[in-house]
Amino acid sequence: MMLRALACVVMAFALASCAGDGMRDVREGRAKMVETTETLGPPDTTRPDGTYEGISDYRVGPQDVISIEVFNLSELNRTVRVNSKGMISLPLLGPIRAAGKTVPELEAEVTAMLEKDFLQNPQVTMFVSQYTSQRITIEGAVRSPGIFPLSGKTTLLQAIVIAGGVNEYANPRGIIIFRVIDGKRMAAVFDLRMIRGGNAEDPQVFGDDLIVVDESGSKSAFRDLLRTMPVVGMFTAF
Repeated sequence: MMLRALACVVMAFALASCAGDGMRDVREGRAKMVETTETLGPPDTTRPDGTYEGISDYRVGPQDVISIEVFNLSELNRTVRVNSKGMISLPLLGPIRAAGKTVPELEAEVTAMLEKDFLQNPQVTMFVSQYTSQRITIEGAVRSPGIFPLSGKTTLLQAIVIAGGVNEYANPRGIIIFRVIDGKRMAAVFDLRMIRGGNAEDPQVFGDDLIVVDESGSKSAFRDLLRTMPVVGMFTAF
């Protein structure tokens, strides 16, 4: 119990430090409010095809979704979800334990099974198309701040709902997303009222995004910035 409490304190301190540094930089005018997401790029951890790159030694876990392609054997091409016991099932091969293995390890195992009984020099390609390890961090003026898993495509408004919604102290014009794009830390500010009213696009959020909901009134970290901020459709580096 004591170790868990200590871990929570360490995590809270890390989140506060990260957001605090970002807020200070945003207050200096280097973040912009966005009205359209047409020019918003995904973070470095998301591939151009929309899949999550994550860490290179990532080990598959339950509920991950894996896409499998076998050259010249289209009946094996499919997308499967790892079940709660860590297993997947493939035609011809039956149940296979996936959990705890890296994608290259799982590729090698499926390749060896196919080569043994069905194909000569099979070419197997696998990737995780949906990671249960994808996480977003939401803090500030929300009812339940914390780190949350992503399960499929998620928008900013949906992310705020996941965190219990904004609280009574929230500044709806001060919704900030911090994201690493092309190796640079970027920030963009969104107006929740415009999104809810259908006057601005509800942007997609990605794994590793940090979302901060600013507080209104005298406690606002962005009061001076938001009073004069132009509206542009892009993340801005700081």
